[in-house]
Amino acid sequence: MIKAIVFDFGQTLVDSADGFRAAEKELQQKAHAALAGVPRGEFLYLYRQTRSAFHFRSIFSRREIIRELFRQYGLTPEPAVLEQWETDYWKRIKAMTRVFPETEAVLAELLARGVRLALITNAQGQKTEGRHRLGDYPELERFFETIIVAGEGGIPAKPDPAPFLLCLERLGIAPPETVYVGDDWRIDVRGAQAVGMRAVWLRHRLVKRNWPSVETSAPVIDSLESLVDIERIVKEAT
Repeated sequence: MIKAIVFDFGQTLVDSADGFRAAEKELQQKAHAALAGVPRGEFLYLYRQTRSAFHFRSIFSRREIIRELFRQYGLTPEPAVLEQWETDYWKRIKAMTRVFPETEAVLAELLARGVRLALITNAQGQKTEGRHRLGDYPELERFFETIIVAGEGGIPAKPDPAPFLLCLERLGIAPPETVYVGDDWRIDVRGAQAVGMRAVWLRHRLVKRNWPSVETSAPVIDSLESLVDIERIVKEAT
């Protein structure tokens, strides 16, 4: 029996995909302009390589990515400039983030059926001071009995097992009785499975992105509405 469902945040409860694309474009323009004389093709290649390396280590701070990029050119950007770019980056994403149409209704229905709800999300580099972006959506935050922001406060970022295990400890529920729902195959699906949780891969139909082509034992859904029938989804996957 499934006693709890644990959610990711971005691209799981809300759609920030367009915001990330816009924020990335703006940041790249600023960084390239600051690296006067560097060919655009060379810049984009090195930027994407650096970003991928940081993301693989679950480091999402744009300050750190740009600092490392400039270091490879023998340059040290001004801290105040990096701070402003980071702030602008997350402001753009916040402005373009939209809650999925079905999110609130599905969370309410799950609670009404006696399913406990929690959330584990990576800090992603923005200054949270113990507060995640979910705090900007009180209509959603109220549904979760525990919220873990991984990547700060001594909690390693997903897919490290620590935030998943901490969530299970707080809920007092065994891994097989818990389902984790997220959009990232490596960070969410594989991370949850590694600690024995059941995982559901949400590839939301409203999110515009290229999903990785991988074989997975996790059920794949394209809307949160499918979770209302979570027992059937889990049973069919076993």
